[in-house]
Amino acid sequence: MGSPREVEREKGKPAEPTEPKDFEEALSSLEGIVKELEEGELSLESSLARYEQGVRLAMYCSRKLEEAEKRIELLQVTESGEPKRDASGALRTTPLDLDDDSVD
Repeated sequence: MGSPREVEREKGKPAEPTEPKDFEEALSSLEGIVKELEEGELSLESSLARYEQGVRLAMYCSRKLEEAEKRIELLQVTESGEPKRDASGALRTTPLDLDDDSVD
């Protein structure tokens, strides 16, 4: 027997929306929904429910990517390519600015 989500799909009922445990799970679920919708074998009601679930997952993935972008920092380096350090010896970083054209 499959997972509870698979059993519900087999009965033609949409799965209850649940918060994914992480980005990878959300993306995998979203890919599965896209595949199901592309196959075209779901009823109209099931298709709409899966589409709505896909939108929620896409929004979740988008939020997680934005959070990750905010956490990314660029390592500051000297002209010779060595990492810059502060007075305590910790590496100096600068928050990533996605609007800055000078970063490649």
